[in-house]
Amino acid sequence: PIVDRVLAGDTQAFEELVRRHERRIYRTAFAITGNSEDAEDAMQDTFLKVYQHLGEFQRASRFTTWLTRIAVNEGLQRLRRRRKTESLDDPVMSEEDIMPRQVEDWRDNPEKTYATQEIRQFVEEAIRSLPPAYRVVFVLRDVEELSTEEAAEALGLTISALKSRLLRARLMVREALAARFGRPAGQKSEM
Repeated sequence: PIVDRVLAGDTQAFEELVRRHERRIYRTAFAITGNSEDAEDAMQDTFLKVYQHLGEFQRASRFTTWLTRIAVNEGLQRLRRRRKTESLDDPVMSEEDIMPRQVEDWRDNPEKTYATQEIRQFVEEAIRSLPPAYRVVFVLRDVEELSTEEAAEALGLTISALKSRLLRARLMVREALAARFGRPAGQKSEM
């Protein structure tokens, strides 16, 4: 495996490792910080720490989970420095904040949803509008497609807490998209 090659001192293997994971790490850091400059810095620091501490990788979990956990920590450090007042613990939200106001069946094919650049932009805006605690869960599970267990481990959450935040995040994204497209409740999409 590539990790063994890096441990053996193969610098090209480390460059390959970075290429394989840089988009995921950037998106994870951006999901936390909401800022491209901070996400870039967090990504660079993540790979620096991975290089320095690769020998400490226990292989008890997948490498991507370990790597993602480092990226999450780097993103959180930047967010804490920038926003001392915003907590990433369970945000205090009222039932009204998390309950959808427009309920409908969204069974459209995800590939159709991303078919046009304009729709993709709306989805990305909806994701960026999520509070950081929800945004990072949404990105890890629904964008990066980590398993529930991997995402919970990477974030240091229980599986039930992760599932709860993911449900709330999905509802908020859905609500933002429904508001953007201006469809009244119960109206089916024609996509």
